[in-house]
Amino acid sequence: MSTTIHELRVYHCAQGRLPALHRRFEEATLPLWQRHGIEAVGFWTTEVGPSNQALTFMIRWDSLAARERIWSAFSADPEWIAARARFEAEGPIVARIENQLLVPTLYSPLQ
Repeated sequence: MSTTIHELRVYHCAQGRLPALHRRFEEATLPLWQRHGIEAVGFWTTEVGPSNQALTFMIRWDSLAARERIWSAFSADPEWIAARARFEAEGPIVARIENQLLVPTLYSPLQ
């Protein structure tokens, strides 16, 4: 039986660069994700916590193999590479990334 994988990613932004990250997602990343078949579950910013300069998001994958194939294609997409360079022309946006691949428990509402 194939288990859905959820990827939890936290992008810790360089100081003051969270607005640029939001613009990049809205204008470039999400349209490219849609074209590549990357399914976002949700996006969050931190209201209370150690830093309000982070974007937390979750992606749903059908399998680890699908994740590897699709994420590799997205990462190598010339349009993504150009968009990333354009948005980082004023300096790096993301200082550090946390990444976890999660599998649901039997009682999880997200399967």
